[in-house]
Amino acid sequence: MDQEFHTSQNHFKKIIQQQLERIEILKNAPLPTDYNKLDRIKVGIIGGDGIGPTITNVSQNILKSLLEQHKTKQIDLIPIPGLTIENRALAKQAIPNEILDEIKKCDVTLKGPTHTPEKGDGWPNIESANVSMRKKLDLFANVRPVRIPQENIDWTFFRENTEDLYAVGSQGINITDDLAIDFRVITTQGSKRIIQAGFNHARKTGKTKVTIVTKANIVKTTDGKFLETAQEIAQDFPEITLDSWYIDIMTAKLLDLKRRSQFEVMILPNLYGDILTDEAAEIQGGVGTAGSANIGNKYAMFEAIHGSAPRMVTEKRAQYADPSSVLRASAMLLEHIGFPLIGTQLNQALDICGNYERKISITGRENGATSEQFGDYVLSTINDKNLNNRWLEYIKN
Repeated sequence: MDQEFHTSQNHFKKIIQQQLERIEILKNAPLPTDYNKLDRIKVGIIGGDGIGPTITNVSQNILKSLLEQHKTKQIDLIPIPGLTIENRALAKQAIPNEILDEIKKCDVTLKGPTHTPEKGDGWPNIESANVSMRKKLDLFANVRPVRIPQENIDWTFFRENTEDLYAVGSQGINITDDLAIDFRVITTQGSKRIIQAGFNHARKTGKTKVTIVTKANIVKTTDGKFLETAQEIAQDFPEITLDSWYIDIMTAKLLDLKRRSQFEVMILPNLYGDILTDEAAEIQGGVGTAGSANIGNKYAMFEAIHGSAPRMVTEKRAQYADPSSVLRASAMLLEHIGFPLIGTQLNQALDICGNYERKISITGRENGATSEQFGDYVLSTINDKNLNNRWLEYIKN
């Protein structure tokens, strides 16, 4: 027993040291990039695993076409191959060093899904590529919009991206055969910047309510810190109402037809944000319909929120994968780098093609459209001079 205690104590000490060093880095983080001041923006395209290369290729083609029509600045679309589970397993790294170097040469990246090993699946115990990228590039804000105009739903989730259980998710320890412990990390600096980002977004977009989601009544220390930090920051935004909900009841209230349209901006620690945003995406039409932004001060990464669907590849159905999620992410990317009008048009076209007209539909099988065919449908809709009228018709119906 003494040996187990000593080993565990040293393991825990190492984690604490790492996190204290990380806090010092957070205190000296760079100022946010102003993309409007850049004459040239480099956009990395990462295919990932499974259906990832198929759907990111569709998005790359649409981005290229849209950006060629707006030559106000130079945008380079740069493919970054190799972020696959095979290469990561071979290197025994969540992101091989040479690929990370290429990612860092870009200002923003568009990323397809990557496979995360789980116990018993045959792959080595390497960290999620997403989690690793968020930490190495300090992409602290995971931003996921969910909009259903007909139901008056306009949600924006700000999920903290670099802390909580995911921060050291691969550093848990089996103390004995009977006792396993994982670790949870919440810092003042990490909480402040995600909460500040959420409040700033609310103010910028004219929202009047921010909701903090925790389990602070039970998880009093870490969730308590997150909630207390929000209450302090809220004092600087007197025009915005702050309310707080516990994660369990919040998952229910998103299904409450009378209540859910009242929520606007929601800010959550990492794990709760992962759960709640998937539920919200399902309400919107499924995780295949939603994209997300991972934003830091220097870098940003935009991605589909679903997995790599290896079964579709095994069954030779990858060409029928729905690219809507990574196209939604592309719209967010366009808005982030200074092309909000094109981003809005892409979102409108996705609403029309995927939710309203559905002249062709994606089923994931031979009885539906291919990814490329759906992409062509979306692009032709964007280029239609009657796009806005078609979208307004969708809203009315």
